[in-house]
Amino acid sequence: MKSKATLKQIAKELGVSVSTVSKALNDSPEISEPTKLRVQEYAKLKNYKPNVIGLNLKNRSTRTIGVILPNILNQFFAKVFTGIEKVADEKGYKVITCISNESLEKEIGALEMLSNGTIDGFILSISEEAQKLQQFGHFKSIINEGTPIVMFDRTADEVNCDKVVVDDLDSAINATDHLIKTGCKNIALFSSIDNLSVGKLRADGYRKALQTAGLKVDDKLIVLSETAEDFDIISARFFDENKVDAVFALDEHASVMAMKMAIKKGMKIPDELSIIGFADGVWSKRLTPSLSTVSQHGPEIGEVATKMLIEKLESKEEIYNHKTTVVKTELRQRESTRKLI
Repeated sequence: MKSKATLKQIAKELGVSVSTVSKALNDSPEISEPTKLRVQEYAKLKNYKPNVIGLNLKNRSTRTIGVILPNILNQFFAKVFTGIEKVADEKGYKVITCISNESLEKEIGALEMLSNGTIDGFILSISEEAQKLQQFGHFKSIINEGTPIVMFDRTADEVNCDKVVVDDLDSAINATDHLIKTGCKNIALFSSIDNLSVGKLRADGYRKALQTAGLKVDDKLIVLSETAEDFDIISARFFDENKVDAVFALDEHASVMAMKMAIKKGMKIPDELSIIGFADGVWSKRLTPSLSTVSQHGPEIGEVATKMLIEKLESKEEIYNHKTTVVKTELRQRESTRKLI
């Protein structure tokens, strides 16, 4: 079976622009007959199948947004998507979604597939592997080709585009400070996302809050890992070997495991151990006792990101200044933390 070519591949092989290929396949009078024939014959040879969306020229809109999520099983990303879809639907845009599964290769593949005239712009959160390897060239290439990107949550300073983030540093400072104000002095830090930018920002916030309060930052009370599996291994004996009165967990897995290990050891929550987790998934409310959390307002992030992208797509301004919007988090107090003294 012959492999199917893309507009970009045909343009590269023939040494012409993507616009020329698109116009030739559309039988545009702007293209000479010899060039049309050359492009059309090559496309047929490569089993290229033109379609209405794929042949849209750059000055025409598909009114379709490409969304690339790192992990659809993550409650936060699922909530963000609901916000994206809500605004897109209100504004008359369609949404095509791809999942990178934290893979750099899949992320690049999704960008290349959808940027071939299928969509007008992207909303995405960077994959774990791309952040770990600090490889962001694929985003820069898409932007340079004229396709706008709005990043959310996991972003890269190296990429010049619109961004929507939560106040990870300040949120961690506030959560840690809340534990201190309830009388906690030996506060542990749990994280299974230390390879992500948001994880590092939250850890910095924890350290800063302790230092501001005049409390020692004890490395023995800091459990950092890059995966849930590694976290479970290195934290297994934590409560046997350390005496703490609180845990600040930077992700849902670390939060749930902190609760599980403490209960298994017979610790009374929140009388002997207070716990605050980051993210506000379904498990936070269903645990017994229920878990106090830092809520990231996922739907709002999705709504803001979509409005930013559509604003840029529909703007007639030739010069567009990129901006970063910060969505404030909220500390939701439940049964796992003591009341303020």
